[in-house]
Amino acid sequence: MLLNFPLLIVPVIVYNIFAFTGGGAPELAGTDIWSAPVISVAMVSGVSWTMTVGDLLLLAALVLLFLEILKATRTGPGAIVDHLLSTAVFIACLVQFLLFAEAATSTFFLLMAMTLVDVIAGFSVTIRSARRDFGVGPGVGV
Repeated sequence: MLLNFPLLIVPVIVYNIFAFTGGGAPELAGTDIWSAPVISVAMVSGVSWTMTVGDLLLLAALVLLFLEILKATRTGPGAIVDHLLSTAVFIACLVQFLLFAEAATSTFFLLMAMTLVDVIAGFSVTIRSARRDFGVGPGVGV
């Protein structure tokens, strides 16, 4: 059952914790913590590159999206549950984006877009690998 856990729910939960509670500090609730710098590196060009909290969250979500796409290559009854849960995460993100002011940020929008990519890629990869497992060859009307 752990393989069916939608990994992209983790950054969504982290986002919600920080956006709605200020990360445990109620006085920070509703503030734009996503633009707070985490690290700043002086580049050879002379400019300073700064990674923000939102950038860090999106980077972690991209890694989890990669793992989700790898999970999509599995076939079997567990894959269907995985796709359904990923679809539920996307729908929850879409509803949250449309209804809550705390989710109306570009960071959350990109998280939501990653959940959509997860759903589309998951179904596409599974259909493709299932077709290969099924052994449909040329000349068959599929």
